Amino acid sequence: MMNHPIAGHAPARPSPLAHTDAPGSGGAVSAFIAPGRIRLTALPPLSLYVHFPWCVRKCPYCDFNSHAFTRDPNDAQFPETEYLDALRADLEAALPLIWGRPVHTVFIGGGTPSLLSAQAIDRLLSDLRALLPLDADAEITLEANPGTFEAAKFASFRSSGVNRLSIGIQSFNDAHLQALGRIHDAAQARRAVEIARSSFDNFNLDLMFALPGQTLAQCQADVETALSFAPPHLSLYHLTLEPNTYFHKYPPALPDDDTSADMQEWIHARTREAGYHRYEVSAYAKAHRQSRHNLNYWQFGDYLGIGAGAHSKLSFPERIVRQMRYKHPATYLAQTAAGVPIQEQHEVSARDLPFEFMLNALRLTEGFPVHRFIERTGMTMTSVEPALAQAERRGLIRRDHAGIAPTSLGQRFLNDLQALFLKDDA
Repeated sequence: MMNHPIAGHAPARPSPLAHTDAPGSGGAVSAFIAPGRIRLTALPPLSLYVHFPWCVRKCPYCDFNSHAFTRDPNDAQFPETEYLDALRADLEAALPLIWGRPVHTVFIGGGTPSLLSAQAIDRLLSDLRALLPLDADAEITLEANPGTFEAAKFASFRSSGVNRLSIGIQSFNDAHLQALGRIHDAAQARRAVEIARSSFDNFNLDLMFALPGQTLAQCQADVETALSFAPPHLSLYHLTLEPNTYFHKYPPALPDDDTSADMQEWIHARTREAGYHRYEVSAYAKAHRQSRHNLNYWQFGDYLGIGAGAHSKLSFPERIVRQMRYKHPATYLAQTAAGVPIQEQHEVSARDLPFEFMLNALRLTEGFPVHRFIERTGMTMTSVEPALAQAERRGLIRRDHAGIAPTSLGQRFLNDLQALFLKDDA
């Protein structure tokens, strides 16, 4: 499991679109283009997210839509061809909602999509190119688990068009990998990075800190090992105990708050010293190596999500719509075959738009230009002035006529800052 913002959204309130016909049908398209309560002067950039829902084993901290399968050849495997058929049908049904819009980035996440064969990735990307106006220089990212790395297969992924890997290392320490339930060991993690470097000049390493029993020195050793490979991008996440996970039900002994704060402060300083810019809460990049796909999420861009449990955010001239596909793989396959892959959809209300925008944009260390809020929400800055004024009084943001950004205090207490933009139902 690796982190990608597509996995969840702000809480939604019911809307008139909640019971429209399935996307792709005339009823849904008519509803989306009908007069609404906001007016967007331009549509934001569009990305595509493709979800692969299977893993070899479910990690105890993972709350993403992933389902374990067995590698025993006598047992059922994941249905690769059937799933690729469903992804194409899902995309074809969604095309009327995005006609004419170029796709700037693609992210193939999971789950563990690196379990797919080289032939499957080649077919998937061929289908995407046939159906979508994909940018010639589109960033195409594949999430990969070190336990699935084979040099020849990953070279084939690169030849098919994948031009960025996101590798779920999590730790280079065998004891911590075992505690996290990972299927790889430290030696496999190092070999995976070497294989990635042989075929890809753009890759991300995912690491976690504040792990069960982890000391500051062990955290530092993990980061130093990662830096020794000179990755263009690093994602460094604080382990959190998410609801509906094994760790939430049976919490492990984690470092105390002071120790985890020391880890985070050291990470900020060490990555800066190594030439990385922290551009988002957990993201560090060399120059010009930010994740373009994730940036689009954080800048409140649009994304179409296909695959089991995938989420979409799609803008229209007078409304913004969110969708979610059926989560369980078997249900998704059956519903997609029936022409109805969408389980839920709703229009984001004008009441919720400021919070949803800030939930994303305030994760960026440099914040956002004022014009982006206006363009992406169709609202004026006066609609959020009381919350902005309160945030400024509390030292959580800095702002001028051109832009708004979280202060270091705002970054530290980001949840509190974002919550200021929530509006009560009353």
